[in-house]
Amino acid sequence: IYGDYDVDGTTAVVILKTAIELCGGEADFHVPHRIRDGYDLRGDVIEAAAAVGIRLVISVDAGTRAFAAAESARRAGIDLIITDHHLPGPDGLPHALAVVNPNQTGCDYPCKSLCGAGIAFKLAQALLQKRLSHRDQKALLLSFMKVAAIATIADCVPLHGENRVIASLGLNALRSAVNPGLKALLEVSRLGGKPLSSGEVAFRIAPRINAAGRMDIARDVIDLFSTKDAARAKAIADRLDKLNSERQEEERRIVDAIEQRIGEDPVLREAYCMVVDGDGWHRGVIGITATRVVERYGRPALVVSRDGEDAHGSGRSIPAFHLLQALESCPELFSRFGGHAHAVGFSLP
Repeated sequence: IYGDYDVDGTTAVVILKTAIELCGGEADFHVPHRIRDGYDLRGDVIEAAAAVGIRLVISVDAGTRAFAAAESARRAGIDLIITDHHLPGPDGLPHALAVVNPNQTGCDYPCKSLCGAGIAFKLAQALLQKRLSHRDQKALLLSFMKVAAIATIADCVPLHGENRVIASLGLNALRSAVNPGLKALLEVSRLGGKPLSSGEVAFRIAPRINAAGRMDIARDVIDLFSTKDAARAKAIADRLDKLNSERQEEERRIVDAIEQRIGEDPVLREAYCMVVDGDGWHRGVIGITATRVVERYGRPALVVSRDGEDAHGSGRSIPAFHLLQALESCPELFSRFGGHAHAVGFSLP
């Protein structure tokens, strides 16, 4: 299972890995390092998987624009299943055994706004119904819905339709968490044993999960939800809590620098879309700082970190402005980019 390093991607790995194992399969996973590997599927990772005998790769929360990686999979003799919610580009879809994405052309699935973990949840639901029809489906699905609800709220998808059902049932089920990792995470967030609101998930739980991918290595999240040892779960949850504190400090530093820049530059202050850049800004934090700029000024924002000859950016938008389409209007500027209406990531010289 080839994931992504944010809340949505890591929880999607947890859901699908657990479902496959419940059905009697064996599943390994790869979550990229945000700084070293960057977003999306990489051909060298798929080729390395093929070299150790893996024959099926399933992406979660990634892959809709991974043409080169899909070609690497074909050459290596690997079946590739892409599950994703990001918008396809003008060149269509990569060649794969299957693409599960409600936003692809011709898909009539009614809920177009599922997050990556929501789509992994639907795949898990189909697997369980096909392979474990003798088991109590309601209990199994509710256990997955606790995790899917965290991702649905954290990824800021609209909470209507199926997303509302996932969020509502998942939040209610979180009151009785039994997974040692989930219990440890709730305790370190000071939310154990009480009814949860979407705000508490968004501002207390999700940042601690995200901190693993932003500041260190996201596989800690999969380890947290996979361990059956309460002491190990507590140690990982404490580590995520510490990483989140470090993330908050770095975020404050960058936001202060951006505020100073905007205060000194009347042209930037009046711009319809704010673009700010800085040397060595932590790439794991620029997305959330872009969110802070949008919240304060009510305008789309792109925050760019310069690192030698390369620059990496993250953008957030307002409901009325489709940010990915804006980037698609000037593709020659970027070495790579992707995302959706309200959030994008990109790199450029």
